Amino acid sequence: MRPIASLFRLCAASAAVLALAGCASMGATHDDSQWAATAPVQPEAAPVADGSIYHDAGNMELFADPRAHRVGDILTIVLQESTQASKKATTSTSKKDKTAIDAPTILGQGVTLNGNPASIGLSGDRSFAGDGSSSQSNQLSGQITVTVAQRLSNGNLVVRGEKWLTINQGQEMVRISGIVRPQDINPDNSVASSRVADARIAYTGRGSLADANTQGWLSRFFNSKWMPF
Repeated sequence: MRPIASLFRLCAASAAVLALAGCASMGATHDDSQWAATAPVQPEAAPVADGSIYHDAGNMELFADPRAHRVGDILTIVLQESTQASKKATTSTSKKDKTAIDAPTILGQGVTLNGNPASIGLSGDRSFAGDGSSSQSNQLSGQITVTVAQRLSNGNLVVRGEKWLTINQGQEMVRISGIVRPQDINPDNSVASSRVADARIAYTGRGSLADANTQGWLSRFFNSKWMPF
């Protein structure tokens, strides 16, 4: 009984180590540094030179353009995301082999073995059939106002921003960042999300509803790559 008990304790210890490893790997949080939506730091204004008729620091615009074009300006992103993908694959193979060698004849008499003809026969039959299909669709619509964080040398604008909504016992968050061309900005200072280059769009939630739709850590371990079975 002692060897069996030792083996049981060894298996239990191994399972505990694997569970801790799975928890450590799945409990890691993603880095949100590239999503930071804090207000951009604007350069310090140059001192105003007294005695000049026009001061650049005064920001006098004879013909103002409401569209965002400077660091710190506000821009509205119209979310118009809709994707749909489907894939289907079918594979079928079949192969049959059959070989027969009659018993040799010596002096008109067939060779026998224990009274049976010494003939040889081989046959094989192999077949494979596979069928798979996959489909996915996503849709996201709405609006989110972002801030111009950087103006590139070619005039394009790096924008980023996020919106938090607290509803009852949960929070909903929409976050977006990317690059916008000034030519794509509409006169009402809005741009479609399909016109945002290198776009990163996230829609997540926190709270009781999000927790209810999330697997527990033990279930995630059994469905992770660390599970050997």
